[in-house]
Amino acid sequence: MMRQNVRSRGSGLFRPGFSLRIFLLGALFCASLVTAEQAAAQEAGNTASAAAKKRLTMDEAVDLAIKNNLSLESGRVALDTKKRASKLVWNQFLPDLSVSGTLNRTNEASTTSVNIPIDLASIFPPAMGIPEGKIYGVSPYSVDVPQWAFVGNFSATLTLTAALGAGIQTIRRNYQAGVLTYEKAKIQTERDVRKAYYQILLLQENAALLQESVASAQRQVDMAQANYRAGLAPQLTLLQAQVSLANMQPNIDQMESGLKMAQANFAMSLGLPYDTEFELVSVEGEPGDIPLDVADLISKASRNKPDILELKANILTMQSQRTAQMLQQRTPYLRLGWTWQPTFAKDLFDKDTWDKDDWTKDWMDRGAFSITLGWSINSVLPFAKEWQGVKDLDNNIKTTSIGLTQAIRGTELEVYNTVLSLERIRTTREAQNRTVDMAQQSYQSTEQAYRAGQQDFLQVQNAQLELSRARVGVLEQYFNYLNGLIDLEYAIGVPFGTLSRSAE
Repeated sequence: MMRQNVRSRGSGLFRPGFSLRIFLLGALFCASLVTAEQAAAQEAGNTASAAAKKRLTMDEAVDLAIKNNLSLESGRVALDTKKRASKLVWNQFLPDLSVSGTLNRTNEASTTSVNIPIDLASIFPPAMGIPEGKIYGVSPYSVDVPQWAFVGNFSATLTLTAALGAGIQTIRRNYQAGVLTYEKAKIQTERDVRKAYYQILLLQENAALLQESVASAQRQVDMAQANYRAGLAPQLTLLQAQVSLANMQPNIDQMESGLKMAQANFAMSLGLPYDTEFELVSVEGEPGDIPLDVADLISKASRNKPDILELKANILTMQSQRTAQMLQQRTPYLRLGWTWQPTFAKDLFDKDTWDKDDWTKDWMDRGAFSITLGWSINSVLPFAKEWQGVKDLDNNIKTTSIGLTQAIRGTELEVYNTVLSLERIRTTREAQNRTVDMAQQSYQSTEQAYRAGQQDFLQVQNAQLELSRARVGVLEQYFNYLNGLIDLEYAIGVPFGTLSRSAE
């Protein structure tokens, strides 16, 4: 009977055990749904974050900077002005054309005397024997001068001098100098973008190394805690590991802040919003040994560096300008002129003027053609402003020539120092690579001994610090080498990547 009661209570849909299992299964199902939803949301967030980042190669970054950089845009506008002047340089031979019309009214009415011819035979009697229509006289006659008058004017003037040819050459050389100035600005922008690209990569690599150090410090905390619980290490060791891990947080914050500022400056140079996040493509491989002939590099730099080319072009432009100014002042000029002045000397507001059958006869068509040969006397006076202007231009040419000489000497020293720096970096990098290998082995051995309780935490911390220093040193030397190649390529005037590609 008891067995039957037990069976009756245990059977059915709502028996206690069955209900508890159903509740647990439902709870697990809901939890799994929530977990899956959270995972999907997190994955979607990661995907959106990855999509928000702008992936760029170095060449793409350079193209963006050249397209969107505001300084280069200003240079393009200035160059367009010089290009248009050079293209239309033939307009130096166009005459100066002007047209005007003047309507004037005298303040007071006036009269003038007009001599009217008279046939004397019609006045004197025939008895005097004056032949009819043969002898004439004049009779004074006063007429009113109209207060209103209209005078038109059209003139064309062309001045020919020996300086026209030199002036045309000056305009063309000014355009050529503008092209070199713009190219220099574009090359400098590319150089700065490439170096900024490497700087961000260096910061990212340093951040990755720092994260590895944090992970290693966390592992040391876990080992110290395990050893402390097992009685193999004192509590002081655990506290030292925890303090070392906590001290890394300021370094992480500083690294992240520096990376954000570098990315903001990089974005602004590309013409992008300051808060743009980048996913830069890492540089693969290492540049090999590049043969660097100092004498050959210095010779190339003295001829092809953009700064030097710009200075040479400016000197040629000023010399051409001086020639044009000298010819303008020291040689005569020939001026051809033609004017036309139609004048209507009648009262424009008198209706009788316009009621005539042929009022166009009241127009007076005046004009003249002139040829003038002249010469400026002030140009031969040493104290005149024209003479002093030539002297000022001579001093500007001398100053720019001195600047060119200084630039050449500075470039020679720059190339020499850059080559020495590259050689030193290459040697140092080889030694630091060996140092990293030894520091890695030392750290692994020290960590194993610490795990076994044979080394204290200070030894592990020192080994990790030395390994981090060695890795950062190798990384910095690597990017310093790449930046040195960029500076050297700019100095000798070759496309960026030429030296590294030759090494490959």
